[in-house]
Amino acid sequence: MRVASVRDGVVPIASAIANAYIDFSRMTASVVAVTVEDGQGRSATGYGFNSNGRYAQPGLLRERFIPRLLEAQGDALVHADGGLEPAGAWACMMRNEKPGGHGERSVAVGVLDMALWDAAAKLAGKPLWRLLADRYRGGEADETAWIYAAGGYYYPGKGLDELVTEMRRYLDMGYSVVKMKIGGAPGTPIKDALKLDIARIEAVLTLLGGDGSRLCVDVNGRFGLHAALAYGAALAPYKLRWYEEPLDPLDYATHATLAEHYAAPIATGENLFSLQDARNLIRHGGLRPDRDILQFDPALSYGLVEYLRTLNMLQEHGWSPRRCVPHGGHQFALNIAVGLGLGGNESYPEVFAPFGGFADSTPVEDSRIRMPDLPGIGFEAKSSLWAVLKGL
Repeated sequence: MRVASVRDGVVPIASAIANAYIDFSRMTASVVAVTVEDGQGRSATGYGFNSNGRYAQPGLLRERFIPRLLEAQGDALVHADGGLEPAGAWACMMRNEKPGGHGERSVAVGVLDMALWDAAAKLAGKPLWRLLADRYRGGEADETAWIYAAGGYYYPGKGLDELVTEMRRYLDMGYSVVKMKIGGAPGTPIKDALKLDIARIEAVLTLLGGDGSRLCVDVNGRFGLHAALAYGAALAPYKLRWYEEPLDPLDYATHATLAEHYAAPIATGENLFSLQDARNLIRHGGLRPDRDILQFDPALSYGLVEYLRTLNMLQEHGWSPRRCVPHGGHQFALNIAVGLGLGGNESYPEVFAPFGGFADSTPVEDSRIRMPDLPGIGFEAKSSLWAVLKGL
């Protein structure tokens, strides 16, 4: 077993939208193609990319991680079932890396890890979700995955009517749960921003028949404690599905304080990129395993090899995998959710093209989706994404 070749590129993931913290008008993504030969005359090419919110990593990929990956070969790459073992390749990529410093390198490694898992499933002739279920869950895979439509971003000229029209489109696509951004009025006093966001929330809730369990709100880490508490008090009567990333992702003590005062579900974790960061959140963030949601994105956090370790850590601390709903809205996390029994997955029906969204032939019904039976992750069945990846 050996890694025969690795090719990479940089492509735009630009969208004329913004959340409470950043705009995405100049966002880029790394894409890679990794070809693996199994020594028995078979080869497979897997594809990977980084999901939204982080930029392309060409320097890290070309200077450190691709050269190390090309050195990976032999028994370290062979799983007990005879197939490709991405953990062996991961160990080669991380050779000579010091502990800590998990920021951008976790993205570069995650891009390559995704491609390795795609190749592993293709060599096995299975969808990735089936390979994961067979290796780690005794063959048990979920029949469908719960997904929600993430949108409600800010852009110039977007008012209440446009927001409601957008959310109605998601309902027409088959989603029953949606998410919108809040906290994105820069320079506005907290009381005025809150008034504006309450009007936006109530407009969407009217569309949803007043059912707060069908609406999530996302702050993208913009608030300090005062604003987070003020918003939390205002949101509580609506009984929303969750209040997402209200605080800086690494401010664990402040999360713990918020959790003492906000009884409804809190969701966070999409900007934590390692097992160690995730463990610190669980130890010190005051989150509650009976209601809160963990959104670690495997594509940004060293890949599935690290995510498997994170899931083991969570179970040791009393957390079910069902509390995990990955950020990113991509097919990689969707396969993981089905194969490993997570609580669901994010979906981007209209933004972050072509990386957001799933295979073309997978309709959404009541915010659930059934996986296609295709070898690998299934990128080839998403025409707009495949048009980008096949160029590698």
